[in-house]
Amino acid sequence: MNNELVIDVQASKIAIALLEEKRLVELNRETRADSFSVGDIYLARVRKLMPGLNAAFVDVGYEKGAFLHYQDLGPQFSSVQAYTKELLNNRKRIPDLSKFQLKKDLEKNGSISDVLAQGQEIFVQIAKEPISTKGPRLTSEISIAGRYIVLMPFADKVYVSQKIKSQEERNRIKQLMRSIKPKNFGVIVRTVAEGVDVSELDAELHTLVKRWQDGVEKASKSTKTPVLLCEESSRAVSILRDIFNPTFESIHVNDRAVYEEVCDYVKQIAPDRVGIVKYYDGELPIFDHFGITKQVKSGFGRTVSFKNGAYLIIEHTEAMHVIDVNSGNKSRAGNDQEANAIEVNLAAGDEIARQLRLRDMGGIIVVDFIDMLKAENRQKLYDRMRENMAHDRARHNILQLSKFGLMQITRQRVRPEMHVETEEVCPTCYGKGVSQPSILFVDSLENKIDYLTNTLNIRKFRLLVHPYVAAFINQGFPFFTLKWKWKRKFKASFSLVPSQNLSFLEYQFLDEHGNEIDLKEEVETISTKGE
Repeated sequence: MNNELVIDVQASKIAIALLEEKRLVELNRETRADSFSVGDIYLARVRKLMPGLNAAFVDVGYEKGAFLHYQDLGPQFSSVQAYTKELLNNRKRIPDLSKFQLKKDLEKNGSISDVLAQGQEIFVQIAKEPISTKGPRLTSEISIAGRYIVLMPFADKVYVSQKIKSQEERNRIKQLMRSIKPKNFGVIVRTVAEGVDVSELDAELHTLVKRWQDGVEKASKSTKTPVLLCEESSRAVSILRDIFNPTFESIHVNDRAVYEEVCDYVKQIAPDRVGIVKYYDGELPIFDHFGITKQVKSGFGRTVSFKNGAYLIIEHTEAMHVIDVNSGNKSRAGNDQEANAIEVNLAAGDEIARQLRLRDMGGIIVVDFIDMLKAENRQKLYDRMRENMAHDRARHNILQLSKFGLMQITRQRVRPEMHVETEEVCPTCYGKGVSQPSILFVDSLENKIDYLTNTLNIRKFRLLVHPYVAAFINQGFPFFTLKWKWKRKFKASFSLVPSQNLSFLEYQFLDEHGNEIDLKEEVETISTKGE
């Protein structure tokens, strides 16, 4: 399977798309100022104990208290707290964890008030980002993820991924890691480490231990809490770390700084593959160039078509997600109802597995498939769903179809669900239903270019418009188009860029650095007859 990663970096946000055989399967969007990423480690302070929930609210700098349950303290919490106390009591001397005496494991069914107190300083890690009205969810089982291994301070055990089936290889890796890891550090060996040379594992182990030590040193120098000790890698790099494999054909980036960052990471994990990282500097928006914008527009929304008129209805509630499978006009003459049902259901299963990854839907998902009478067909659909979701990195569980034709799926949720608004509000009437004549739109653009060049004295810029509008402005012989007329008239050096992300009469002006120049008119109250 050929994979491509396309990274669109804008001034205020970054979007990352994963394509499998040119088909969009994952989309990540976040503002560049986002904080509280899964994996971030903090020295935080207990804000409030909640004995009734057997949990505590912890201050990590978020507006709402972060939630820490007793079960998320982890068995090594006594050791973590003893180490933290020693570190903070004598900040001039950082205790060496490899020489530290680990404490007895924490009781599984204890009480939060027996181990924590209000105002206490503790090491915590973000397990779930803030979702809806909830703050982040925390854990005190600290781990630092790398490409091949995950380092766990205070654990002192070696675990090997169950997906490494060869017992000989599992024994080799266990023996190897036990010989090179420092005392009091546990290790989880990831699937991609199978067959990897000892020098690569040892180099990554030293890198992860160094990150831990740097975080501890930062904690010793802190004068107030909360303080971020160890930050998760950038979103682009963290996705690469989890999914990079030899099937990657290319990684396209439209920002020089992120391009360099991705190149540096690929050099570390696969020096011979660094050539697949490519810098994109084309005129078209990068998502338009690779056909992603159209897939985003068609892949999100309440109704999703998938094959020969069949479609899904996807509804989201506070408690769960509900997906209804509809055959539409999918009905072939000569085929009985059972044959049609299994054909549509199998195609729906393919699309549903993609939608779960694409939208990053988590929690409980209930799918109402078309009813099938034969048990072998229900089993065939169940096996198809399991096969489709085998590529999903999120932990999940799929149950057999119930007698009502419902399939229940649970899927791990650590980040807010991806939501893209596919409906467009008219940019000229702002949903009022009345607008200026569209024939005057290019006159309005000309006035704005006049204002930009002669009043603001900006003569180098990019104008983004809908592809239909761009075609109208560019129609005719090259030196007699509206675009060339404006260039000559205003002595401006600008480029006209068709953008599928804009609605019909929407536009954007960008300066030479890619920052938007806001020339949009304010929403005007439109008077109608009878008012």
